[in-house]
Amino acid sequence: MILTFESILPVFLLVLLGVGLKRWPLINGSLWDGLEQLGFYVLFPALLFVTLSQADFSAIETGAVSIVANLSVLLMSIGTLALWPLLRRNGVDTPAFTTIFQTTTRWNGFMALAIAEKVAGPSGLTLVALVMAAIIVPLNFINVGVMVWFGGGDRNLKDFAVKIISNPIILGAGTGVIVNLTGLPIYGPLMQTVELVSQSSLSLGLIMVGAGLKISDALKPHPSAVLATVLKLIVFPIVMVALALAFDVEGEALTMLALSAAVPTAMNGYLLAKQMGGDAPLYAATATIQTAAAFFTIPAVLFVVSL
Repeated sequence: MILTFESILPVFLLVLLGVGLKRWPLINGSLWDGLEQLGFYVLFPALLFVTLSQADFSAIETGAVSIVANLSVLLMSIGTLALWPLLRRNGVDTPAFTTIFQTTTRWNGFMALAIAEKVAGPSGLTLVALVMAAIIVPLNFINVGVMVWFGGGDRNLKDFAVKIISNPIILGAGTGVIVNLTGLPIYGPLMQTVELVSQSSLSLGLIMVGAGLKISDALKPHPSAVLATVLKLIVFPIVMVALALAFDVEGEALTMLALSAAVPTAMNGYLLAKQMGGDAPLYAATATIQTAAAFFTIPAVLFVVSL
């Protein structure tokens, strides 16, 4: 377990670097919005495209991995929605519930990819990218749908569909899979350019994760944030691993599925909460608590599945 902990320590050190840089007065605060947009629209899609376009899917249980990932998201979504009547009776309002839902079902792809690369190298990176490609569309549909239903957001179905289809993460992953399966040739210098762009995505993405955290929120955790943390970091990995074993997934594929479930929530849900009537401050607080807790829970999860 110590080896696992040490292997992912650089990932969390980059997150801590982001925490420090965000609070360094010599860096202009306007930098972070631009970096977030650069990562979302350019760097992260480039990484997914490069990884999935060059992946050897013949060596991966793609069908089982995709089914397990989607069933896990579906079960966690249904289970969290089933908690709504109980939470409502205990004073949780609809904006807070949408944040509990988002922070339970969303996962930080930047962190999962970075840890996968440290733990398993290119093959681990490919497996996590495959999980992302499999669940990113249904996951976004489910979360946006919940925000619309509970949060009083815009219910224009056309706009909803356009947002999903034009999502740069979806486009990057989808294009990479198409190039891989069709064998479509990519001009060499162009591909090398995309590869160079993708190389900075993981480290910069982790720094941006740290920049988005609010340390003070972790000192006095709200009960809703604690609930979402337990669901995301403990229940979700258990569900994912149980389903993987039921589908006879083992070895590295099992480890990477467990990792995908064990990472904290994604920061992009914070923007969705702000835009669609969710509880954005609670989201920031929950993301901070989950990231801090994941420093200990991720090594534990990886250790257990390696037994």
